[in-house]
Amino acid sequence: MKHVIYLLALALSASAFGQKSKLEQDKEAIRQLQGCYKVTFSFAETFAPDTAYAYHDRKFDWGIEYVKLIEETENKLSFQHLLIVNDTMIIKHWRQDWIYENQDLLVYDKDHVWKNITISRDAAKGTWTQKVYQVDDSPRYEGYGTWVHVDGRHFWESKADAPLPRREHTKRGDYNVTVRFSHIEILEDGWVLEQDNDKVIRTDEGDELLCMEKGIERFYKGDYNCQAAIDWWEKNQEYWAIVRDVWSQKVRSGIVTVQTKKDDQLLFMRLFNYGDEVAQMNKMNKKAVRSEIESIINQHTTVR
Repeated sequence: MKHVIYLLALALSASAFGQKSKLEQDKEAIRQLQGCYKVTFSFAETFAPDTAYAYHDRKFDWGIEYVKLIEETENKLSFQHLLIVNDTMIIKHWRQDWIYENQDLLVYDKDHVWKNITISRDAAKGTWTQKVYQVDDSPRYEGYGTWVHVDGRHFWESKADAPLPRREHTKRGDYNVTVRFSHIEILEDGWVLEQDNDKVIRTDEGDELLCMEKGIERFYKGDYNCQAAIDWWEKNQEYWAIVRDVWSQKVRSGIVTVQTKKDDQLLFMRLFNYGDEVAQMNKMNKKAVRSEIESIINQHTTVR
């Protein structure tokens, strides 16, 4: 019976892609990231060149996550992730934008600094850039690659430099860059983000490998209740649309430095707390709200 179900799932997946153009197949694969999922997070350090290195504990966690398609245009799809805790508490999680044949990248350097670069038209041809953002919509990492559709499989791979993951950035000081190799694949019961990460000490002289890490984020479709996340986003989406736009204008050129903490105030908490205030307003004054968001972000961000 399991074999029959598996073949049926593959047949349904194949019919979804059908005889569409390569671009439409790409979009169909990306659209399948949306949904209500049980997600598991598994990470383990695997190798270190220094035999005296003390491996950190493996990490495993899980939760219910709603992935909402919040924007789709001809060459862009954007998804907001929302974690659901204890059925009712919502945590605005990461965001991912997918842009076709994108030439403009904001790449991570080190120590909270990102640099705007432009790749050639030939390098961007046929590729999709995945732009990943922090919980407060500040930049995280961006990488590009080609979606592959072969033998019933649909996957995308890329390599990108990133800051420390949230699970470690307040706990670790022994490395300052994560070099991420990401593999995203659409599966019959959901999708997976598989990571092979190098934890690197980056200086002006170059990179030194501290250790390697394997990570798997597995999104399982099922009969899960995501209504609380749907309701929360309906109430808060207008505020976060303004936040996204302010960030977009702020980091579009030059060298960008983001201070996550300044004067004992955390950037993400300031934006979250102000979002809670806005959600209680009877009517939003968009101009005033945007001005306050700009003030908060400007205090934590410099561009040169």
